Amino acid sequence: MDLKTAAALRRLRLVSAPEAISFLLLLVCSVLKRTTDFNAVPVMGMVHGVLFILYVIFWADAWNRAKWPLKTAALYFVLSVLPAGGFFADRRLRRETEDAVIASRARREGVVNA
Repeated sequence: MDLKTAAALRRLRLVSAPEAISFLLLLVCSVLKRTTDFNAVPVMGMVHGVLFILYVIFWADAWNRAKWPLKTAALYFVLSVLPAGGFFADRRLRRETEDAVIASRARREGVVNA
């Protein structure tokens, strides 16, 4: 894995958890808007919208650089539209990045021909 691919995956990881948190907070704010006088939906909607757009941009960049198959790319996109999917995306991306780094080090040291 080259540095640009690792950076693309890292960016996607960094935005996935905050995007999931903002989605959950937006859902809470929507319930509070309907049940109380508290209305933070416009603010949380904007925050979530910006984070979602960043997620989609970083997702497209990671898909392009990592050369994911369509099934993997679709999975990461579906995880972005589920309320807690960003947490699962973060975990999978962390595992994928760590595996790629280990394989890259093994190739560099000549331990494995992977």
